[in-house]
Amino acid sequence: MGWGQFLPGSCFECACVFGFIVMMLSMTAFSRQQSEQEWGSLTWEIRSVNHRYLEVSLRLPDLFRGLENSIRGAVRKKLSRGKIECQLRYKAGESFQSELHLNRALIQKLIQANMEIEQLTGASTVLSSTEILRWPGVIQDQEFDITAIEKPAFELFGDALEDLVASRQREGEELKGFIQKRIDSIRKIVSTVKTAMPEILAAQRQNLADKLDALKADLEPSRLEQEITLLAQKADVDEELDRLASHLNEVERVLSNAGQKGRRLDFLMQELNREANTLSSKSIVAETTLSAVELKVLIEQMREQIQNVE
Repeated sequence: MGWGQFLPGSCFECACVFGFIVMMLSMTAFSRQQSEQEWGSLTWEIRSVNHRYLEVSLRLPDLFRGLENSIRGAVRKKLSRGKIECQLRYKAGESFQSELHLNRALIQKLIQANMEIEQLTGASTVLSSTEILRWPGVIQDQEFDITAIEKPAFELFGDALEDLVASRQREGEELKGFIQKRIDSIRKIVSTVKTAMPEILAAQRQNLADKLDALKADLEPSRLEQEITLLAQKADVDEELDRLASHLNEVERVLSNAGQKGRRLDFLMQELNREANTLSSKSIVAETTLSAVELKVLIEQMREQIQNVE
């Protein structure tokens, strides 16, 4: 992919719009690109970290201030979220550093101003050459056509941004694999609990009956059945298990779809955690309590990683 992908109507942009390319992007990445030319050297560094929205900050030499809008536009076309820090370093070549250019008109004005101050105050002040040289604008950069270096600077930024996006894609795919492994682990736990529930409820029913029998409790069979039914209702976690499975399906759907994923995934982690907490509160045996704890650990691991997803 070349720098032309940033132009409207490019093949890359069309592919993204129509969903041919579905990648998950991390918001954490770094890119550095450098170019050496006869007029000097350029070095771009781009850092990207997680952020709720897209925030672009630029640090450019004064010579390149004219590129600011173009750079911001290029970033917006490629990225949707993250705090993006872009810094350009420029070092002029030797041929542009060999001569010292003085702003003679400004120097004359400084001398004239100094003389007027002496007349007004009656005090004799000596304006040294060192003080004059320190005045902003006295030393001028060698004049040359700035457009001659703006274009390669912008092209180099394109290379750096492309490299940053590639890095975010690589890390995003790693995050996707990490999340998928946790989904598989949660599904196994849900399946294990769902399979064990009939046996757990039957055991609790028998346990209650044995306790009542040991106490020689004079309890009508209908009342006994009522108590057992109430226990079963309190311990029934089928709905929670079904919702856990449904949320997991939605997580996988979001992972496979194009577009931003981070906010939706973060919401789904909240829903998964809600069901895990309910499962824990309804637990009547140590096994399901431990399963609920394992679920919450896995969900928290996913949530932490999803904070970096665009």
